[in-house]
Amino acid sequence: MPFNGEKQCVSEDQQSDSESSRFSESMASLSDYECSRQSFTSDSSSKSSSPASTSPPRGLMFDDVMAAAKNLSDMTLAHEIAVNENFQLKQNALPENSLAGQVKRVVHQAFWDVLEADLSAEPPQYEYAIKLFEEIREILLSFLTPGGNRLHSQICEVLDIDLIRQQAEHSAVDIQGLANYVITTMGKICAPVRDEDIRELKATTNIVEMLRQIFRVLDLMRMDMMNFVIRNIRPHIQHHLVEYERNKFQEVLEETPNALSQTTEWLKESIDKELLPETDVAPAAEHSSSTPNLSPLMVLNNCYLKLLQWDYQKKALPETLMTDGPRLQELTEKLNQLKMIACVALITNNMVGAVTEGLPELANRLKRISAVLLEGMNKETFNLKEALNSIGVQTCAEVNKALEERGSPTLKAEVQANLVGQFSSLEEKDNPVCTLMDKRIQLYMKSLLCLPSPQKSMPPVPGGLDVIQQELEVLGCQYANIVNLNKQVYGPFYANIFRKLLFRDEAMGKIDASLPTN
Repeated sequence: MPFNGEKQCVSEDQQSDSESSRFSESMASLSDYECSRQSFTSDSSSKSSSPASTSPPRGLMFDDVMAAAKNLSDMTLAHEIAVNENFQLKQNALPENSLAGQVKRVVHQAFWDVLEADLSAEPPQYEYAIKLFEEIREILLSFLTPGGNRLHSQICEVLDIDLIRQQAEHSAVDIQGLANYVITTMGKICAPVRDEDIRELKATTNIVEMLRQIFRVLDLMRMDMMNFVIRNIRPHIQHHLVEYERNKFQEVLEETPNALSQTTEWLKESIDKELLPETDVAPAAEHSSSTPNLSPLMVLNNCYLKLLQWDYQKKALPETLMTDGPRLQELTEKLNQLKMIACVALITNNMVGAVTEGLPELANRLKRISAVLLEGMNKETFNLKEALNSIGVQTCAEVNKALEERGSPTLKAEVQANLVGQFSSLEEKDNPVCTLMDKRIQLYMKSLLCLPSPQKSMPPVPGGLDVIQQELEVLGCQYANIVNLNKQVYGPFYANIFRKLLFRDEAMGKIDASLPTN
């Protein structure tokens, strides 16, 4: 399955048939109430994921919380490695003006000053230098593969700490020679990207500065090695991600039984919206005993669609989507920008489309102008009204320029004022054009989620979205990939929550309301 948003999307050959069918079977067993009474025979989901437990919750111990936190950390890291092809570890550099950064800088400088004073003393003091070479030896050995016995033996022989200590007692330690050997060895095992750093090390003449830079480059080499390992294990993690992530989340539930509270509320809101008229919202308990024919898969798809309008700054995501939070937020922000570009294009086409017909390059130019001026529109400091006004002014100028080149009369002043005014009104809440474009984007995204599994072709783009079709298809693929993987991993947990919300009487003991195991 593609994890980095390429346009292969929606359903992939790499998805395991058993994994992809497990969620579908679970949800299908819930979609028909009468059939479900006979088919619910066993509990295939987390026993801890029940949204309504009859027994009182046990108190959480500190060890339980820490164990759950570790499982979440492991799960998040594995998920990020699998779905983000560009994921790599980076050095965590402290800000220059931060207190921690200043303390670190002062302490490190003090150490190197002491080392320089020791090596310049008469006779020289080698204790700190020996400790550095001991640490360097361990780092170099950690880079070697199990088959590197020859180089392993050579490093241990040259950087024999006991021998170096004996030489130090007789002031016979060749610190420069040891440092040169370390640099040569680093050059043999480093990645090509570090060749320039190695050359700079060889050109360094001050021994203390040389040792200091050796540790800097060794830190970079360690990061290179870890990222190399990540790239190599990524296919393996991707192959086993569904099972691994589900098992890890099950362990989290066992440690913290309320770990699905946000997810339960997320699903319950959509169920209530489907079951009850908007004007008569009642508690779920009042209608649980007479559940109409409701498709849990449709409800779940509606839940996923709500994520495209989520307030990521103020509202917590469901627990099952925490690992994809940054991706969903970025996708939503890009969709908002595309929606505004589509609104601008629609207004332009409606008002001056007749006079600009046959000028495809003009449409592309206006789209680029809108994209540039709307960049960063999701930031709190962004002035959307001012940006839309600028787009209106630029649009009028470009249209007039194109008309002049064709020898046609330019737009009248009142038409230009009307065009700029309609652009500026797009920032108003419940603007009809924005509402229309938003519904069409939602419809398109929903059609992606409803595609059958073998389907690989993209659904048709609704009217008015042609100007952003290419970008919309790319984002749609990314969105469908996130949703499909989430369904595979957390499908059994969702199904269990649906059982409890839709068939509460059965869950309380009237009948066995568990999912089929096949």
